[in-house]
Amino acid sequence: METKPKLSLMSKISYGLGAVGKDMVYMLSASYVLYYFQDVLGSRFGASGRAAITVAMGIILLVARIFDAFNDPLMGVIVAKTKTRWGKFRPWLLIGTLTNAVILFLMFACPPSIDKPGGIIAYAAVTYILWGMTYTMMDIPYWSMIPAFTEGGKEREGLTTLARSCAGVGSAIITIITIKAVHALGTARGAAASDVELVGFKWFALGVAIVFVVFTVLCCIFIKEKSTVEMKTVSVKEMFRALVKNDQAMTVVIAIVLINTAIYITSNLVIYFFKYDFGGTEWFNSYTLFNIFGGAMQILSMMILYPLLRNAAKLKNTTIFYICLAMSIIGYAVLLLLAVVGMGNVFVLFIPGFFIFAASGLLNILTTVFLANTVDYGLLKNGTSDESVVFSMQTFVVKLASGIAAFAASICLAVAHLQSGTEVSEADKAIDFSAGVSTAQKMGLRLTMTIIPIIGLIIAILWFRKRFILTDEKVLEISEQVKDMKANIED
Repeated sequence: METKPKLSLMSKISYGLGAVGKDMVYMLSASYVLYYFQDVLGSRFGASGRAAITVAMGIILLVARIFDAFNDPLMGVIVAKTKTRWGKFRPWLLIGTLTNAVILFLMFACPPSIDKPGGIIAYAAVTYILWGMTYTMMDIPYWSMIPAFTEGGKEREGLTTLARSCAGVGSAIITIITIKAVHALGTARGAAASDVELVGFKWFALGVAIVFVVFTVLCCIFIKEKSTVEMKTVSVKEMFRALVKNDQAMTVVIAIVLINTAIYITSNLVIYFFKYDFGGTEWFNSYTLFNIFGGAMQILSMMILYPLLRNAAKLKNTTIFYICLAMSIIGYAVLLLLAVVGMGNVFVLFIPGFFIFAASGLLNILTTVFLANTVDYGLLKNGTSDESVVFSMQTFVVKLASGIAAFAASICLAVAHLQSGTEVSEADKAIDFSAGVSTAQKMGLRLTMTIIPIIGLIIAILWFRKRFILTDEKVLEISEQVKDMKANIED
């Protein structure tokens, strides 16, 4: 058996850069495509035209996520059957990146000649679905290629951890700088105040696309894979069959959908909150500051708070889970209270932001741990571990939750009829978009951002308490039983 050479520092760096670029692109699309088509482009039309675009975008984003359930396994089969002198993974990684970068730019560069809502909807549907297909084309081989150039054990675990951390960095970069950069680029290009975001998104998307391509090319150059590596692919049928057979996997998956849908509804609407509710001619500065704080809280909760609760405080994972859900509900309740009594300072929003973002970071860890624990449970109950199937489900349900949340957010926006303000300052250089928004419209946005997530989180608590049995003690018991079972098989 051929032994793979030890990974070089350049291989690790280049693979990490690939994750940074990949998740920069994903976060730009996931966080801002609804805003771009619904608000930036939709502002050119009247209330009815804008509402039509808003509802259509919600449907497009939801359907695209469901389509991913079939697209992802299909791409896995295609990659698995590929055989070239450069391996089976790198060709698709490069092809997918180049095509996805082009589609990303086109998606955020809608031609001005398209001047009807129907045309905007058609353009959004085509570009977004193509974007999703080409992203899958490079995302599947990126993560699947790890066994092709690493040894098992610590080396593989270390590289996976590095890549996940770098992906988080890529997402954080986009979350923090996008709106600030969009406004800076739009202004630098000489756009009028009403067109700053339209122009800025175009050039910002081009910059992100270029970084994406450069980082992936470096990854392909410095990673040496073997084309003989086998790749496990998972079908949609296998995913649903595993859910039916493994009741604990089903419990965790439904909890993930409920929790992530609640969180994503807020993340989809928070930009509208700062633009149309919090307001001001430089609302994007407050939005950026809030995102910096939120990103820091998520990272610190995963790196520091979870180890403190788990190791220092000796709390069980299920206890930490319920604490996190309670923190989220408290955060949303405080946010609603602030919305009612009024808020004029972004730093006040850090109070609910701390509870919501810190809980979100912890829940990312806990749901992954819970899902991993269902593997041994399934092995004991059904005789099969279905490890690859279980973790494929996590990717799908997170995408599904983002689609459901986008649809819910689009309904809220269509009902609220948020319209641009008209107060312009400094000779058409800045607009206070909150000026033309009524108190009722603002309250509708606030209630959607808080009440719906609270309801979803309460349902998640009730569902989890009733159905989940894999406590720390139970997991330890199952682990011992699995060891004994494997030992008997070997004997």
